[in-house]
Amino acid sequence: MQPDEIKALIEGHIPESRADVAFEGSHLMVTVVSSAFEGLSRLKKQQLVYAALSDKIADGTLHAVQMQTLTPEEAGR
Repeated sequence: MQPDEIKALIEGHIPESRADVAFEGSHLMVTVVSSAFEGLSRLKKQQLVYAALSDKIADGTLHAVQMQTLTPEEAGR
């Protein structure tokens, strides 16, 4: 799976989001910035990202995911 495909999955699932995706070996590293994260706990933010990727995780396409989830305000710091 290509980084652009993962980016499209995330950005299509989470409103007003911007995703930066990179692979390091078999590990996926993703940073997602979205106003949809406002007021959510870190766990809830991560659950939104995992929901976007759940089919690819379940079928084994994606193995390990490391993520950073930020609101636009947090990303601007």
